Amino acid sequence: MNSAVLLLILLGYLGILFFIAHWAEKKENVKWTNNSYIYSLSLAVYCTAWTYYGSIGVAANSGLSYLPIYIGPIIIIPAWIIILKKIIRISRVNKISSIADFISLRYGNSRFLGAIVTVVCLAGILPYIALQLKAISETFHIVTKTKSSSYIFDDTTTYVAVALALFASYYGTRYVDASEKRKGIVTAVALESILKLVFFLIIGIYVTFFVFDGYDDIYAQASLLDNFKEKNTIGGLEQGLNWFFLSMVSLFAIFLLPRQFQMAVVENNRERHIKTAIWLFPLYLLLFNLFVYPIAWGGNVLFEGKNVNADTYSLLIPQYFNNTFLTILVFLGGFSAAISMIVVSSISLSTMLSNNLLIPYTFLGKLRSEEQVINNKKIVNIRKFGIFLLIISAYFIYRFFALDYNLVSIGLISFVIIAQLAPSFFGAIFWRRGSRMGAIYSIIIGFSVCIYTLLIPYATGLTNSNSSFISEGLFQIELLKPFELFGLNYLQPVPHALFWSMLFNTLTYFAVSVSFKGNYRERNYAEMYVDIDKYSNNHENAFVWKGTAYTSDIEKVLIRFLGNERTKRALNIFNLKYNVDKNQELADARLVKFAENLLTGHIGTASARILISSVVKEEKITLPEVLKILEESKENIITNKKLLETSNELKEITSQLQKANETLVRKDIQKDEFLDTVTHELRTPITAIRAASEILHDDDEIPEELRKQFLQNIISESDRLNRLIDKILDLEKFETGKQTIHPKQNNLIATIENSIEPLKQLIKNKNISIYIESKDTVLAYYDEDRIIQVITNLVSNAIKFCPDNDGLISIQVLIKDEFVITSVQDNGKGINPNDFDVIFDKFYQASNQNFKKPVGSGLGLAICKQIIEHHKGKIWAEPSTKGASISFTLPLKNNENTDL
Repeated sequence: MNSAVLLLILLGYLGILFFIAHWAEKKENVKWTNNSYIYSLSLAVYCTAWTYYGSIGVAANSGLSYLPIYIGPIIIIPAWIIILKKIIRISRVNKISSIADFISLRYGNSRFLGAIVTVVCLAGILPYIALQLKAISETFHIVTKTKSSSYIFDDTTTYVAVALALFASYYGTRYVDASEKRKGIVTAVALESILKLVFFLIIGIYVTFFVFDGYDDIYAQASLLDNFKEKNTIGGLEQGLNWFFLSMVSLFAIFLLPRQFQMAVVENNRERHIKTAIWLFPLYLLLFNLFVYPIAWGGNVLFEGKNVNADTYSLLIPQYFNNTFLTILVFLGGFSAAISMIVVSSISLSTMLSNNLLIPYTFLGKLRSEEQVINNKKIVNIRKFGIFLLIISAYFIYRFFALDYNLVSIGLISFVIIAQLAPSFFGAIFWRRGSRMGAIYSIIIGFSVCIYTLLIPYATGLTNSNSSFISEGLFQIELLKPFELFGLNYLQPVPHALFWSMLFNTLTYFAVSVSFKGNYRERNYAEMYVDIDKYSNNHENAFVWKGTAYTSDIEKVLIRFLGNERTKRALNIFNLKYNVDKNQELADARLVKFAENLLTGHIGTASARILISSVVKEEKITLPEVLKILEESKENIITNKKLLETSNELKEITSQLQKANETLVRKDIQKDEFLDTVTHELRTPITAIRAASEILHDDDEIPEELRKQFLQNIISESDRLNRLIDKILDLEKFETGKQTIHPKQNNLIATIENSIEPLKQLIKNKNISIYIESKDTVLAYYDEDRIIQVITNLVSNAIKFCPDNDGLISIQVLIKDEFVITSVQDNGKGINPNDFDVIFDKFYQASNQNFKKPVGSGLGLAICKQIIEHHKGKIWAEPSTKGASISFTLPLKNNENTDL
């Protein structure tokens, strides 16, 4: 393929990444960018060109030896819910923006320790970035079928490196505060993670099922190759130990690699995102490894006897079959894997370089005297310069060193170097006795052993037969051979270097920490790291500091870096949080810690401490005093927690009492309405009976016809009075559980017809049409007398509210699941939707005149509700296009315990 065309494709691809990053930075798109899936996919920055190409090379040359690099992370990922959450919480409350700040802050905010961690990271990651550039260069020449040029400006990688430096410096330095979230970078990396996985799966499917006839076919042909069986076994104890140490180094890497710390910790927006990451990230790694073996051994079969680089099988196979489109897709996937690592690593390293080396050791004095705008510009420029310097340095390493080694060898060296931070890092969050001196000496000694057993031999050259250092050892002492130190000759170079470096590193860390106690500041931060859950909400309270400090002096320092407006806003928040008078002159330990945190994101933990220390006068504190203060702080926190819990309980009790009171008031009102309505309903027939009786008593000459009418009125009102009393007693029995129902299987359609029969004359008199929409037999379990009472009441209500002309009542019966639903609907004035839940209250009509019935007791629907609920059913009103619609359910099968 033409080089210019491929270069244009790359530029277009980079342009898309610029657009995605720019789009993600906009506030209106935050719902798409700030979610657990974007976060989890961004962690796949772990899968670099080494994963994309190098794993295939290892599988082709060494069989299953590529697996330990993924076994380590998968083993430890379930523990993320505890370990990673703890690291994120520590970093959030302390505004930490890099792994160097994380370690140095724990050990007393040590500037020197932060510098050492930065140097170790630079030594480990710059060759790793060079590895990515090497992968881009080699694969570009494979796709274009061109040869690499020794002239820098003829090398395409030169321009790629410059473009990546521009991208990283622009989107990686948008915020002066390095602890701010870079949504653009995170979203772009997440997109690249999807693309590189999809493209890798496509080539895997192509090789497995189109070039070959599935896994079995590849295995059958590969098994005929030389040394197939030897390469594809784990081996004995020696090989098992090699696997163990490779798994351990990858386990450390998932926490300690600067790019992983950047994505997993610094860029984390919500701790709950970890819950998605602990299953999605291992799944991602699993999918990535599904086709490594088929591609590797399929390539071995296709290119047997040919001198080709096994790392590039994924490109060579589609190219071998003249599939240009697939070749370009695979190349873009590898390009994505490489540039995501380069960009994120350069951002994290530039933050460490500026905050732990350049600013504290060179620029801090100048920044102290400048205005905020100038300071911010200088800090951003320092980081931009750092990114350019890092990528260009990595480019020259690629040009003059990395060309002679394969992807895996450089990657594993980087892993071993970064692993030297492990004892100090994990000791920081789990061991209170870990000290600054222990961390410093352990890292230096471990790194020195790593240099001796790995870096010097690789720099000298593995194939250099003239090197007596490798073959005979230092000073020709056989026990000092770098690859067989002290006679240990059964480990491969990388596991061998990891074993000895970590042994000396760990022993030094524990021995020095136990022998030399740290100062009060180290012990203070040790408590805050190890017990972060206790201090996460009010961590300023746990900061031990004694001396004299003025609020105005601290404010002036903050203004030089944050500006006047942001400083005022921050101090207002502090004053409100701790109930501090804004006019208070003297600052306490909480404000000192608060101010250091505000500056940390801008200039790093060490420089923040130096600046604040320059305007306050701190007094020395003995270790017993620190422990006493911390104990008091713990007691205060426990007391505050108990007070908060008690306050919350009181609030809950108050809320419950308020609800209970509201219920009692409502019940009291209902009781008054009930008594008022009952009195009214009872008085009406009694008054009518009394009036008729008095007339009959006082007038002996009343005509016979009129006398009969009065007697009939007395009988009618007596019946009405009797019905009302029956209903009140009936309702009381239902509510107190004394009422009994006797359900049995009945035909509901027949029951409905029987209920309507006594009402037919009334229906006819009002010219109402009534329809039962289901004429089939519907069997259900219920007490027929009681359901007749319900249907009669509902139909009677419908008759009352139907219009004088063209009245219509429809009754619908439907079977749904284990219940039968009966609906009674009319075309009257309907029910207010706001009243759907209250129409079943006793005497509802008495206080709701919009729904007052012309006649009736107001107890009908309340009794209906009790009857239906005793049948284990429900009754409700629902919206209707016109008129009212009330439905109820009855069981199709017999429900036990219905006799109450």
